[in-house]
Amino acid sequence: MTGDAVKAGEITQDVFVWLIQHPAEFDAERGDLAAFLGGVARKLLQHRERNERRWAPLPERESRDPDDTAGELARAIDIAALRRAITLLPVRYREAVVLCDLENKSYDEAASVAGCAVGTIRSRLHRARRLLARRLLRSGESRRLCV
Repeated sequence: MTGDAVKAGEITQDVFVWLIQHPAEFDAERGDLAAFLGGVARKLLQHRERNERRWAPLPERESRDPDDTAGELARAIDIAALRRAITLLPVRYREAVVLCDLENKSYDEAASVAGCAVGTIRSRLHRARRLLARRLLRSGESRRLCV
């Protein structure tokens, strides 16, 4: 969600510091610890983003294949365009894409982390995919990307 390994590490550390300071907040009857901590991380990230008032860019990953330079270049351009488009999504939609499409969480798991209903996750994901497709088509940067 942060697009930055250092910030993700800081948020992770903040989650556990928060848990040490607020151990009574976790109730095992309401859900499992992983989902609870995911929700805490989500809240801390939202708080941080509100304070920073900016979007974190997603890091570019380089992959070099000497046999298919043109194909790799086209793929890198498509990936960069998709990352830019994901970064520009509103947080609620970006969160659904990250949880379901990038982290491969089920709708139930994503809903638990996001603190909302499964139907809400499904509708946000559907809307996010439509926004991504529209943005990529409008910018002319989607040659092979499928949503």
